[in-house]
Amino acid sequence: MTNYLQLLLLYAPAIIFGLLFLWDLHKEPRQFRNAIWFLLLLLTLGGALLLQFGMRWLILPLVILLIASPLLVVAFLLANTVIVIRHEGISLTTLLPGLLALAVVAYMILSPLLAGFGAPSWLQKLAGLIDLEATWFFFSFLALLLYSSLYRLLPRKRRYDYIIIHGAGLRGEEPTPLLRGRLDKAVDLWKRQGRLGRFVVSGGQGPDEVISEARAMAQYLRNSCGVPAEAIIMEDRSTTTLENLRYSKQILDDRYETGTGPEHYRVALVTSDYHVFRASEYASKVGLNADGIGSHTKGYYWPTAFIREFVAITRMHWWPYLVLALGWAVWVGISFLN
Repeated sequence: MTNYLQLLLLYAPAIIFGLLFLWDLHKEPRQFRNAIWFLLLLLTLGGALLLQFGMRWLILPLVILLIASPLLVVAFLLANTVIVIRHEGISLTTLLPGLLALAVVAYMILSPLLAGFGAPSWLQKLAGLIDLEATWFFFSFLALLLYSSLYRLLPRKRRYDYIIIHGAGLRGEEPTPLLRGRLDKAVDLWKRQGRLGRFVVSGGQGPDEVISEARAMAQYLRNSCGVPAEAIIMEDRSTTTLENLRYSKQILDDRYETGTGPEHYRVALVTSDYHVFRASEYASKVGLNADGIGSHTKGYYWPTAFIREFVAITRMHWWPYLVLALGWAVWVGISFLN
């Protein structure tokens, strides 16, 4: 009985996080909270297994790996920056891995300096806030990386009434290679479901574009893929991912109101693989019943693209940083009173 109780206590955190993860996954797989539950489940389950099976000898190598991981991450990000710039040129987007690497280095240097070496008390307390925010930053980054990969593997519906394709820039009147990948993925899905359903090409006209992304995508589908014009619906007002989905939903709802479309329609969102989770989360926000389906992204570009996605998702879910800052402020206030 004692052994069973010990095992129950050992695995209790993993069981709790596992139940929370499965409940939220069943209720709504397109939410950021699932990523947090998933990583907490992995960490607590892994720790319990290490302790139960006496693999304490693994703890030291894991600690060493954890300590060395920032240096490994920095080296990888810097190398990736060089590779991306060689292929894509210099821009803020291609510099993102390098900027993140510099931020990690700055944190590794400044945090111990602020915390010690006779630093004033207020600086030491500020170091505590930086540590809190940095811990959440890296934890949520890893959580999103793992869960977004899992999300792309979840089972999908077999047939969709509409296939929404997200725009991704043009070269003149032609889709970029990235956008062509999305279009080809959508056409492949359309063919696999017996050429049934309609495409919704979604993307407005940027200030440096001669036509809208929607029109360019429609031309590509007709001329290069043999898709009939009546199977293509254009949404040419949007300038962001959220607008892509909001305006597309308006069009599909209007089709039902006018009797030209089904009431309970199924939607596939076709975008680049790194963009699938954010697009799906936006779809949930606007009330669109949709599955995200990703097209292939070149391996060298994936880290850059994912960092950009993480920044965008962090802007959506900024409140944990505020909660940590408020908690820190309360702790500082209490310490001063004492």
